[in-house]
Amino acid sequence: MYKYLLLLVFPVFIFSQSKKISGSISNTEKQPLDSIRIDLFSSDNILFKSLLTNQEGEFSFENIPNQSFKIKIQDENYLSYEKIINTENTNKKIEIILKNNQKEIEGVSLTKKKPLVKRKVDRLEFNVENSNISSLNAWEILKKTPQVTVNNDLLAVKGGTSVLITINDKKVMMSGEELKNFLENTQGDDVKSVEVITNPPAKYEAEGSAVLNIVMKKNKIEGYRGIISSKYVQTQYAKGVAGISQYYKKDKISVMASYFRGTGTYYREETGYVNYPEDGTTWMSTMNRKDQAKSQNTLNFNIEYEIDTLTTASLNYSGYFNPKSFGIYHVPTIIYNSQNIAQSNYTTINDHYSRTINNSLSFQLDRKLNKKSSISWINYFTGNNATKYQDVLTFLNFANQNPKENNFITDHKNNVQLYSTQLDYQWKGNRLELESGTKYSFVKTDSKLSFSDNENGSFEYKPLKSSNFDYKEHNFALYASLAYNVGKWNFKGGLRTEMTNLEGIVSEPYEVNKNNYWSLFPTFYAQYTTDKKHEFGFSYGKRISRPFYSWLNPAKSYYNLFSYYQGDSKLKATITHNLNLTYSFKNWNIDFYYRKELFPSMEISFQEYENNNLIYYYTNIEKGEAFGMSLYKNFEIKPWWSLVVSENLEHNENYFKGIDGVLNKNKVWNWVSNISTSFTLDKNSDWKMEIGQNYYLPAIQGTFRISSSWSAYFVMNRKFFNKKLETALIFNDIFKSTKQKVSTKYGNQDNYFLDYQDTQGFTISLKYNFGNQSVKNTKTIKKSDEQERL
Repeated sequence: MYKYLLLLVFPVFIFSQSKKISGSISNTEKQPLDSIRIDLFSSDNILFKSLLTNQEGEFSFENIPNQSFKIKIQDENYLSYEKIINTENTNKKIEIILKNNQKEIEGVSLTKKKPLVKRKVDRLEFNVENSNISSLNAWEILKKTPQVTVNNDLLAVKGGTSVLITINDKKVMMSGEELKNFLENTQGDDVKSVEVITNPPAKYEAEGSAVLNIVMKKNKIEGYRGIISSKYVQTQYAKGVAGISQYYKKDKISVMASYFRGTGTYYREETGYVNYPEDGTTWMSTMNRKDQAKSQNTLNFNIEYEIDTLTTASLNYSGYFNPKSFGIYHVPTIIYNSQNIAQSNYTTINDHYSRTINNSLSFQLDRKLNKKSSISWINYFTGNNATKYQDVLTFLNFANQNPKENNFITDHKNNVQLYSTQLDYQWKGNRLELESGTKYSFVKTDSKLSFSDNENGSFEYKPLKSSNFDYKEHNFALYASLAYNVGKWNFKGGLRTEMTNLEGIVSEPYEVNKNNYWSLFPTFYAQYTTDKKHEFGFSYGKRISRPFYSWLNPAKSYYNLFSYYQGDSKLKATITHNLNLTYSFKNWNIDFYYRKELFPSMEISFQEYENNNLIYYYTNIEKGEAFGMSLYKNFEIKPWWSLVVSENLEHNENYFKGIDGVLNKNKVWNWVSNISTSFTLDKNSDWKMEIGQNYYLPAIQGTFRISSSWSAYFVMNRKFFNKKLETALIFNDIFKSTKQKVSTKYGNQDNYFLDYQDTQGFTISLKYNFGNQSVKNTKTIKKSDEQERL
């Protein structure tokens, strides 16, 4: 009888004797490490349990027998760790500090690491800090980021070109050539990582189908240090950039300031063909663009102050100033008849200059409320002022007509102002994480186009070809998201609602466009990690892409007598649905995706036969659909030899209506391949060499079909004088193979142009580090009164 009673109570007895082992894992900089696998072995060296740390770096083994165990941690980025644990003494949490798997002196790495790709539940993090590509600028780093492609200076993420660029989660109010120049003058040494967010969570504004967030470094080195750098670029013509970055940190204050100045000549070759089947003529024009920019200035200033151990305030300013870019284009055009005999011609001389000024100012206040919650208040203002002036003279020599001249002048001024304020709340528990907040933003743009010509013998202002465009947009948003981590599963879901109120007023012809709408943007993520660190993920997100402000201006901006660009004040916002399936394992990153765009807005071209005009027009096409797969893998062949493979295969379809109202479909299988291999020639001097290639199969954009292209590059860098001087040599587009054909052919539309953007050339850069370059050993800091109250 007692035996049976003992059997009945034995499980209860065992349960009452069960213990718990819990603790936290951090690195040597006391930063919590998430997704670190911990193995718990019995005294017989048999694996008992395994789990992963949460986002706070915490772990907990529960309901384990009362006996001795061994904790074992093996991670490729850190040194192995083992410790014997006796469950009789488990009242206190175990604090584990993992050391980097590399030699260090005073916290500064002796050897550079390869870029680290880390999959998170809602994004892909490309960590370039202290990597072998940190010597590049921010633009070149973006081109090497997984899932990002750059074709003709157009950024795309998984084939989608509606990409929002942010720096430290703050929107960059620049696009096109301005954005490229700004990023080219942003030093890679200041970049910590690039976050590729194909389905941005509810915290981010719903703008753009994807977000590329450039995370800048924080200064962790006590004292003063600086970097002087210069770069010489030789393509068809020479360009150069020189500047200085300075850092200071002492006690509660940290300051960073940098200034870079660029100068040079930019060149681009373009040959255009327009075929008119009605009369059998072909118009061929050759335009070699040569523009000089003698003073491109980029400034950055950031100050961070620790008010107390719970409150931090930071102020950031960034500016880009290009006071004058100028050039004169000589554009001959020959008109051939159906027998391919030249019958007419005209020559356009375009004398022009432009100016760009961009200022951004932000203020952020972070406050820790208690051990689990914090609040952030962010305000930022951006002002962008641009002026474009051109004097266009045309010599006409048409068959059966007397030769004549035509001259017109345009002066286009555009001013954009953006103000935004955002309040975010965050609460983190052991398994749950809550984010919520609100944001208000206001955008105002004033655009004035003045047109004058000498049609009547002297220059006269033409009100019918001039225009004033005023645009205002208010956005108000509320969001909430909840993340839940349970065992091997990570879940996150959120909902963002945005109210948009806009008004656009056009002076000629007078038109008022008003709209007011609410939209809901749900997001959902799930990630499962196996015992062997295989990661499977799923995500869905709904996004909106509002037109650029310049696209909304319907004024005609003339290139010459027979070609102009025009926006549309009634452009609709594009709604995008994104689905992603992801898999990651040991630096293998594979994504399967589907994208559907409703009324995407883009530039298309069409011909007007009655007056032989070629018009570039921003409009909404009917829809776009794409599905594909992307792959990224960094192979460590030898300790001194690595290979990076980045591939993206996509099927893309665009549906659009021609000028005849007929629905057309443009489709393509597009493959983008980026392969590079790098060698460490000498570890002591960081002497490295890299060879790579970029290959693009044909792509589409609305009515356009873009031909394939290929390029090869070579990079070598080395350090001297105890690694204070860094040099780099880069050869781009070695075989001058990046020329592309951009064509439109459907119905009665038949035009194309051949484009080469002066990519072949070499770059020599020098960088010198001075001041304190060593991280001092972190001293134990006594908890303040504020921390004691947490």
